[in-house]
Amino acid sequence: MTATTLIAELRSLRNPVNIAGQRRFGITPKTEHLGISIAVLRPLARPHRKNHALALELWASGIHEARILAALIEDPDKVTRAQAERWVRDFDSWDICDQVCGEVLPYVPFAIEKALQWTTKRPEFVKRAGFVLMARMAVRRKDLPDESFLDFLPIIRRESHDDRNFVRKAINWALRQIGKRDSRLRRAAIAEAKAIAKIDSRAARWIAKD
Repeated sequence: MTATTLIAELRSLRNPVNIAGQRRFGITPKTEHLGISIAVLRPLARPHRKNHALALELWASGIHEARILAALIEDPDKVTRAQAERWVRDFDSWDICDQVCGEVLPYVPFAIEKALQWTTKRPEFVKRAGFVLMARMAVRRKDLPDESFLDFLPIIRRESHDDRNFVRKAINWALRQIGKRDSRLRRAAIAEAKAIAKIDSRAARWIAKD
C-alpha cells in the first residue's frame, strides 16, 4: 500500500467528534487533524512495520495521524540523527511527541545522546521529548546499565523549575519510571525527589511530590 492510499484511508476515517474530544485533552496540532484514535491506527500500521520509506512519506504529509502512523511503522535501525532532529522539530502536540519517543527513538543507538541534548532546548515539545525518551528507555531498554539512568537524575533536577505543563509532566514521568526500574534506581530517584522538593519552585515541588 502506498502513502497516497494510506492517507486517503486516513482521511476517510476523519472523526469530528474525536477531534473535539482530543482537543479537550490538549491534543491541538497545528497540522491537519483527523481525530483518529490510536486504537484505529495500530491495526492500520501492522502490515507495514519497519517500512522506513513509507514512514518518511507519511511524515512528510504533515497530517497529524499520518505522522503517528509513521512512528508506528518506522524502522529504528534506519533512523539517522538528522531525521530525529527533523521529526522532533515538527512536534506540535504531546501525543505525537510521546508516540515517536515511545515507538522509535528508544531503540536508536543515539537515544541517550538525544535525550540529554533535547532537555537543554527551549521549545516545549522538544524539551518534553528529552524527558519522555528517558521515561520510555527506563521501561523498554532492559539492556542499558543503571549508570545511564543515574546520569539522567541531575538533568531532571536541573530542569525541574520548568513550569510548562507538558514539560513538568514529562520530567515527573521520567523520574517515576527511572525509580521503578530496580531497587538501586528506586533509592536514587527517591533521594533526587527529596532534593527537588527543596527547590524554591512550584514546578519542582509538584514534580517531587506528584
